[in-house]
Parts: sequence; structure tokens; C-alpha cells
Amino acid sequence: MAGPGVAIPKRYRSKSIMAFAVPLLVLGLLSMQSCKPKETSGDEAEKTIDAKTPVTLTVVSKGLISDSIALNGVTAFLKKNVVKSSATGYIQKANVKVGDYVEQGQVLFTLKTKEAAAFTSPALDSILKFNGKFDIKATGSGIITELDKHNDDYVADGEQLCIIAQKSSQVFLLNVPYEFNNEVHIGEPCNIELPDRKMISGVIDSKLSAMDPVSQTESFVVKAATDINLPENLIARIRLLKTIKSNAWVLPKEAVLSDETEENFWVMKLLNDSTAVKVPVTKGLETSGRVEILSPRFELNDRIILTGNYALPDTALVQIVKTEGHE
Repeated sequence: MAGPGVAIPKRYRSKSIMAFAVPLLVLGLLSMQSCKPKETSGDEAEKTIDAKTPVTLTVVSKGLISDSIALNGVTAFLKKNVVKSSATGYIQKANVKVGDYVEQGQVLFTLKTKEAAAFTSPALDSILKFNGKFDIKATGSGIITELDKHNDDYVADGEQLCIIAQKSSQVFLLNVPYEFNNEVHIGEPCNIELPDRKMISGVIDSKLSAMDPVSQTESFVVKAATDINLPENLIARIRLLKTIKSNAWVLPKEAVLSDETEENFWVMKLLNDSTAVKVPVTKGLETSGRVEILSPRFELNDRIILTGNYALPDTALVQIVKTEGHE
């Protein structure tokens, strides 16, 4: 070994450098190896790709489905009695108001003739035994729908005082566009929905011969099955049954998907607890909440995706969140 101040021959210098360089090179390679990203195993990559969509389910069921149309109907009284004055004079007292129900023979107005109003001598009244007052009575029972004269009003002979509508003649006038004329049949039952959501039954009784020139609708008379007191000109929704099927294969409307043009329809059917496939279907009758499936013929209680089915591919991995039976 050379001591301090002793020169090292050239043939020994290269060997010394190599002795130091080789370990440094090995350490560098090891550090580079450790800095490489860790490769993802095949199982972990598969877990990342196989993401499952949470869905809820319904089932195919067999039951009743019907197709109907809903049109507007307006309450009206077909029979009305017009009460007129039988003399010229002044209304001394009006005993009724609009909406009152009156019986036949009931006193509606007390009228005083204009002659009696002009001559108010008690002596004359005692001699003639006439004070110029007389009563005007109802000619029939019903509801006061219009009141034209009030206390102290002047009326001429034959002038209209009020109108009495016969309660039993109250009907719904169903306004039917002419294109639906063949869908309405005399004697056919219907459902009447009032503005307060109350439902009553009715029947198509008759048809009026005139068409409305503005709306081009034809009026049918609908009689309610129950006696109910409704105001005149009340608008209700009358639903007419077009078609009914008792053993139809039905699904909730949310379970049936379509393309942008609504020409092609399909559902997502479960093959097992984690896989759903796209099944093209042909629709039949459709109500507000259910759809009839004409083809293909499913098995009873086949599981169909209800929610979470939007934009799923032809074959999709799913995760069942909740199963709902079709009502």
C-alpha cells in the first residue's frame, strides 16, 4: 500500500476507478427499478372496469288495462221556468235570491201596481177593498238561477222577474270534437271527475243536433247516476272508455324505454342478479301509468328494471337496490 506522498503507478489507477464505479452503477440500477410504477394486476383492472349500476326492479304481471278519452263537460239545466210579472208596478218585496230552492206555489215577489202607488188614500182602499198589492208565485219547483228584479224595481206587464231551473233536469253537456263522434255511444257508462277530484258515475243519455260553430264540437247529454247539487256552468272532465282488456301483459310505464323518434321500444330484463339485457318490445294499450306488452311473451313475474335503466348498454352489470312488485 502506498503511503502519503507516494505516487500510484498508472496501471493500478484504472483498477481503482473500476472498483468504485461498479458498485455505483449497481446502486443506480436498483434505484431506477424501485422508481418504476407498480403494474396493476389483472384482477384489480377487472374490478375497475366492471362497475355496476344501481337499479330497482318490477315484474311482468297479467291484469286489466283500458284505453279511454277525457273530454270537458259543463253542467246545465235542460228545463227552466221563466217567472214574469202579471201587471205593471213596483216590486214591494222580493222573497228569494239566486241559489235558493223553491217549491211550486211559493210566494216569490209581492208587487204593487203603479195605480196603487199613485193613489194612497186610506179611504179609497177601504171603500174598494183593494190596496193594489198581489203576490207572484212559483210555477214549479227548482233552483233560482237568475234574479232580474229586486225591491222597489219598476216592472212592466209580462217582464221577466226570475228563472227557476228544475233540479231534476241538471245534466252535463259533453263537448265532443267531431273526430271522436264514433267513440261516444248512447247508453254508454262514463266517469265524471269534478274539479275537487270527486268521482261520480254517469251515462250518455242523448245527443243534441246542433254543432258549435266556433269550437266545432257536438254536445251529448250526460246524466249523473247520483243526485248531486252542482252550480250551473261547472266544468268537469268526463272519461269515456274506448277499449278494455282483462288478461293483458302489463308493465309500469317507467320500465319501457324508447328512442328519440319513439318508434322503437325496449325493456331491460334481468338474466340473473347482476346482469341485464336489452329486449325489444311491441306496445299495445297505454294508460297514464301502465303499458300493455304485445310481444315478446314474457313469463309471469319476469324481473324488469324499473329505475336506473336509462342509457344502459345491451348487456349491463347491475346492482339490485330494491325490488317492487307491479301493482
